[in-house]
Amino acid sequence: MRSIWSGDGPRPPRPALAEDITADVAVIGAGMAGCLTAYHLQRAGLRTVVLEARTAGSGQTAGTTAKITCQHGLIYDRLIAQLGQAQARLYAQANQKAVGQFRTLIEEEGIDCGLETKPAILYTRRDPAALHREWSAAVQLGLHARLTAAAELPFPVAEALRFEDQAQFDPLRFLAAVAKGLTIYEHTPVLAVEGHRLRTERGTVTAGKIVFACHFPFVNAPGYYFARMHQSSSYVLALAGPRRLEGMYYGVDPGGYSIRTAGDVLLLGGGEHRTGENPAGGQYDRLRRAARAWWPGCVERAAWSAQDCMPHDGVPFIGPFSARRPDWYVATGFQKWGMTTSMAAAHILTDLISGRDNEYAPVFSPQRPRLRASLGAAVTDALTTAKALGRAFFAPARDAAADMPPGQGGIVEAGGKKRGLYWDGAGEHYVSVRCPHMGCELAWDPEEKTWECPCHGSRFDAGGALLSGPAQRGIGAEN
Repeated sequence: MRSIWSGDGPRPPRPALAEDITADVAVIGAGMAGCLTAYHLQRAGLRTVVLEARTAGSGQTAGTTAKITCQHGLIYDRLIAQLGQAQARLYAQANQKAVGQFRTLIEEEGIDCGLETKPAILYTRRDPAALHREWSAAVQLGLHARLTAAAELPFPVAEALRFEDQAQFDPLRFLAAVAKGLTIYEHTPVLAVEGHRLRTERGTVTAGKIVFACHFPFVNAPGYYFARMHQSSSYVLALAGPRRLEGMYYGVDPGGYSIRTAGDVLLLGGGEHRTGENPAGGQYDRLRRAARAWWPGCVERAAWSAQDCMPHDGVPFIGPFSARRPDWYVATGFQKWGMTTSMAAAHILTDLISGRDNEYAPVFSPQRPRLRASLGAAVTDALTTAKALGRAFFAPARDAAADMPPGQGGIVEAGGKKRGLYWDGAGEHYVSVRCPHMGCELAWDPEEKTWECPCHGSRFDAGGALLSGPAQRGIGAEN
């Protein structure tokens, strides 16, 4: 099901690229990061074009809960320990500044996007010690945070940490207004990037600078972002019936929930897991059980999932793509906080591309040397990739498809080889089980009815069509 933001009404279609063109800057991806970056580059006087594989805002921006906040979970105590107070302060300042930059842009452009000033509140139902450490860290970094209660939630809370002067909005209404004056080519996936030239199905773009703002970079080398982060899935219900909340909430306990009001509905989020590792499903049902317990009689209006890129050291990658490609730039690894991070990325990249210094750029630099902070996550990711690659060659498949329940899929032995089967109750639909990105064996997700890569998070629908990368093509129907 599509998110509530996707139902805001039709947006004018944009053409696909149909010829060879030139530009000062080419941006890959027309989500929040790509459009904001293009908007600010254009304001800086640079001829900028945006290439989008589907339609503007149809990717991860459509799945966000759209909290505009510098409060990013239990992060600041960890950042001080890993990076030191000076760099942790830069991270905090960049994201708090981004909250104000959203307000300024919305006011300047007269954008009707339901912007509301709200406190962002972390809460725990267990031991509040971690929340106390986060409060101490936030105060050291100059953020306006205070410990408090969270009395408006429908369950008991041990303690809460409140960040003032944050905001929420409708991301696609905002994006539509920002994108109105941009040159965006939709249904134009980039097939290859060679130096200053981007190749698509029906034309090329030659640009002095290139920005990868496509969620997960599809170019493996240089940069090697596939080895520096993984993707995580989470789920959201839109519920009619619960009363409006004063704040936006995020639970810091394992299995905690994200809660915010959006117009006449309440958004309840949770169920986080590594993309490609949801064999039993049940994430939506868990949210539904919680909704019935806390808001009896509520009505489900929508349900959807989102995927987030999770960098090993917990800090997004914003800046030069690689020392070997000085004219390429990247914005990725936003974790679950893509709104303020997108705005920060837009300003950092505009400054760097325009030849100006940016005080926040060092903390987000993709060339940062942080082996110690990222070692544990890197080892886990490497083991996951090795396991998925090994399954492709050695793990047995089920012998027959006869016991496949209608509406579900799995890996079967057919025609002497492993194949992915989706049984719709009327016919069998076979696909390749090898991810075209790097060859990992895909897994069936019964929750979303999708084929997913546990290595790097590429997703495909039941029939094999590509939903999201880093893969650049589908897994193809096999009969």
